[in-house]
Amino acid sequence: MEPKDKCLHFYNICYLFLICLFRSCTDILHCLIFTLVILSYVALGIVAWLHGDPRKMIHPTDSYGQFCGQKGTSNARKPILFYFNILKCTNPAVLINLQCPTTQMCVSQCPDKFATYTEMQLQHKFNKSYWEYYRQFCKPAAKPPASQVLRDEDCPSMIVPSRPFLRRCLPDFITLNGTVTVANRTRFKDALEMPRSVTELQHAAKYQNFFSYILLEFLSLFYDKGYLTAVTNSLHFTVLNIVYKCRIVVFLTLWFLLSCRAISYIMSTLFFPVITFILLTICISYWGFIAMYPSEWSTAIIARTFYRTNISNSALCLGSKCLFAFYGGETSYHRCLFLLQLSNLFVFLWLVNFSLALEQCTLAGTFASYYWAKRKPQDIPPCPLFLSFNRAIRYHTGSLAFGALILSVAQLFRIILEYLEQRLKCVDNTLSRFLLCCLKCCFWCLEKFLRYMNCNAYIMVAIYGKNFCTSAREAFFLLMRNAVRVAVLDRLTDFLLFLGKVLIAGGVGVVAFFFFTNKIPVIQEEVPSLNYYWVPILTVVIGAYLIAHSFFSIYAMCVDTLFLCFCDDLERNDGSSNKPYFMSPELHRILGKSNQIQ
Repeated sequence: MEPKDKCLHFYNICYLFLICLFRSCTDILHCLIFTLVILSYVALGIVAWLHGDPRKMIHPTDSYGQFCGQKGTSNARKPILFYFNILKCTNPAVLINLQCPTTQMCVSQCPDKFATYTEMQLQHKFNKSYWEYYRQFCKPAAKPPASQVLRDEDCPSMIVPSRPFLRRCLPDFITLNGTVTVANRTRFKDALEMPRSVTELQHAAKYQNFFSYILLEFLSLFYDKGYLTAVTNSLHFTVLNIVYKCRIVVFLTLWFLLSCRAISYIMSTLFFPVITFILLTICISYWGFIAMYPSEWSTAIIARTFYRTNISNSALCLGSKCLFAFYGGETSYHRCLFLLQLSNLFVFLWLVNFSLALEQCTLAGTFASYYWAKRKPQDIPPCPLFLSFNRAIRYHTGSLAFGALILSVAQLFRIILEYLEQRLKCVDNTLSRFLLCCLKCCFWCLEKFLRYMNCNAYIMVAIYGKNFCTSAREAFFLLMRNAVRVAVLDRLTDFLLFLGKVLIAGGVGVVAFFFFTNKIPVIQEEVPSLNYYWVPILTVVIGAYLIAHSFFSIYAMCVDTLFLCFCDDLERNDGSSNKPYFMSPELHRILGKSNQIQ
């Protein structure tokens, strides 16, 4: 290396070092607020641990707090939970107390027919076996058909064909010719002879428990269509098979990303999604932990009911009975349960968005160090990914937290609107549905805009070290001054990235199809017998697409960062000896621009 080149290299290294040295912390107030929120979130987890019961996360309990299937109790041979009136699970109280406001009892099996207590009273006169079948879903103290049985809530007013799911009796949905039915019915009558639809049962089944609702949202496609058995049989093999497929996905993804020169010079960026994945896993696990524990704080409130009598002393009133009233409690924890769950959801969104913002800012700083290096790759500082990560954490935590906060608020409103839409599905109100549709559209557009602007703001934060608002404003006006280039580049980049992800997911899907259909003679003995091979194939394809998406996000961030650097380079420099361009020689030739050499 010539002496002049050595001096220039030393100057560039010193310049980058001074930039890191004299950077100041940005958005300090938001950093302090974010820190306090995290500490409060930890405290919330401690409170959840102290007041929750981990056994209730796995084993269902009846209205008296007894575990279903617990040895040494009267429920030892009753491992399944039965709901007296599952239609009450659509009550808004489910959102507050996270429990279905109806009597719950442990049973040995789920009902397999439609029946009402009124029908049973009529049939009992002619066939006593009808009562013997019905009474297994009643309380042990229930006596033969009498009017006070329903009044005392000793028996359910109605039973529907059900099957155990997550150890709970849920309606047995079967799809016939594209229509969801229960016992070949789409409509039925309740105990009051009121017409009901299977759709109401679907909503009730989803909302019967907070966590069952979340799981059903993910599995409802298979549950509603009768594929639950196939999922159960093939899930254990699918998990093992994904591990094998992941190696193929990673190899194909890495091979494609090597076409980007910046990434090929800084290969460490390919492993940063692993850090993001770990952070997201921690966030999701902690959110689930806090959400599950408070859900078990809601206990059954048993109220003593007195009937009309001439006895003045209630202690001597033989007609009084302790009956299930509702789920909840009178402590400060129960009163604040809804706010705790809402806070848990909001902080979860904030932490997830912060983790993604940290990845974007770190990668932006890394790729910016490549662009602004005079000679590539000689002048790229050592360990650029670590330096960029250190700057993001040390100086810009407040800026990243502020951007993540804005996006989280928009996402929270979208979730609330989705919840309201689910609740209003059974309400025939065209105006409310229209307003909800408009609001959902507006907040969807707002979230997309905020996500796009946040990404570019993080790039400017990583390059110049300014606060979030200043960086967002400069990024916005820089993009507006290059609107045509932005439109062309974004559409082209999105298309190429989508095409790459589809090719990888499709390729893995083809291999999975030949594997599960015994079309590969070499490994035919390792293929298990499956009822529906499309279930593991779809699982593998979706997993492959998500893995490819995580790696291609690095390429997208590289393109966005280099583009903003390029636009800023054109505005700040003119190619003279005092203000030379930092763009690569290839861009010089494409744009017809070159540095003036003295």
